[in-house]
Amino acid sequence: MNALKDKCGVVGVSLKTREADQAALLTYYALYALQHRGQESAGIATYDDKIYIDKEMGLVSDIFNKERLHRLKGNMGIGHVRYSTTGASKIENSQPLLISYKGGTIAIAHNGNLVNYRELRAELEAEGRIFITESDTEVIAHLLVKELLVSDFVEAIRSLMQRMIGSYSLTILADNMVAGVRDPLGIKPLCIGKMNNGYVIASESVAIDTLGGTLIRDVHPGELVILKDGKIESHRIYRSKNTAHCFFEFTYFARPDSVLDGQLVYDVRRRIGETLVEEHDGDADIVCPVPDSGVTFAIGYSIKSGLGYIEGLMKNRYVGRTFIMPAQDMRETAVRLKLNAIRSNIEGKRVALIDDSIVRGTTSKRIVDLIRSVGAKEIHMRVGCPPVISPCYFGIDMATRAELIAAHKSVEGIALMMGVDSLGYVSLDGLVKSIGIPAEDLCLGCVTGKYPLEIPGEECIRRQLRLAQF
Repeated sequence: MNALKDKCGVVGVSLKTREADQAALLTYYALYALQHRGQESAGIATYDDKIYIDKEMGLVSDIFNKERLHRLKGNMGIGHVRYSTTGASKIENSQPLLISYKGGTIAIAHNGNLVNYRELRAELEAEGRIFITESDTEVIAHLLVKELLVSDFVEAIRSLMQRMIGSYSLTILADNMVAGVRDPLGIKPLCIGKMNNGYVIASESVAIDTLGGTLIRDVHPGELVILKDGKIESHRIYRSKNTAHCFFEFTYFARPDSVLDGQLVYDVRRRIGETLVEEHDGDADIVCPVPDSGVTFAIGYSIKSGLGYIEGLMKNRYVGRTFIMPAQDMRETAVRLKLNAIRSNIEGKRVALIDDSIVRGTTSKRIVDLIRSVGAKEIHMRVGCPPVISPCYFGIDMATRAELIAAHKSVEGIALMMGVDSLGYVSLDGLVKSIGIPAEDLCLGCVTGKYPLEIPGEECIRRQLRLAQF
């Protein structure tokens, strides 16, 4: 359905005792809570004098059963759910990634994307290192074990972070400890929680909630956290002047009940919905969300505008991300298979249609056509993200610049193409205000074209676009 894809979700669990080998089960539950972050593959690695690992393509619930979890022994573990950005969707690229070296064995799980992945891989291959995957996670693993041969763990991570450019939240299983690492700009989320019998590190606080734990705090950008012997050890390796938290986590990827960098995602999306009312006048009779990601925005829009909230579209919960798009002439049926319009709620009404974002515009166009087909009098579309004009280089499988509709069309042109009576995006200032984090501490590259890190070739591309426009 042309949905945006984040790369992954990661988990790390460390228990004080080895009672009943609970690490695997707790990691399983935590991954279940993070399933929205990746639905191509899932994996768990645990430690009990050695590392046990199990992973497969598919959903968490389809992969792991009682017998498979029972084989994953130990009181420490890490887990991973994956979407592919660097590396194809196949079992070889699934995680956690296990790598052995002269000093032992480590398992590593990664959420993010390295900008300098190709240069680092070429360097390692020139040294004679063999790669079995296409993933940038294997580059991280090779770099780490290379440093572990000459340094202790903390110094090895310090050296590793000096080499990596891009976004990364890592969970690492090494001998008798679980570690979490967040990139110096904090692009990808990572947080720490306390349980009765230990600690957990996860991409989102909902994983901690699921385990009955309490959120302690976010892992600081540039921080290494080590969970060992029932204690937390912190090493702030890098302190950047500014952060670059991914704003799309707040508008799309994270679950609404997650707390990211001090902000409840639900509240952010509700405030964006309220901001949309303030920024865009438009007469409507009802407020209708595009499920599921548009729901919280629509609630805020309804409260602020005083218009009634009603479900005009019903989602088929059993289609999911495994849905296979049929041939070209069946695309209307494809949309109806995933979304069905409730005619009596829409017919004859002026509809304020609320969605989280428009990327390519093709799916939005089909949704608009569906609502129009059941008799909507007018459609006024409101979008909780500014126009997406540039690709993401930090782990979101968004689209190429050529596919981004807002990179080539004005708002009026997009409205005409989609067949809506009006189209209003939240402004950049309105977005930042709604998130509650200063613009200089957010990554807004896909809506501004200005990135927090230098992207090879990006300035040349922008220069060419400016010349073409001139």
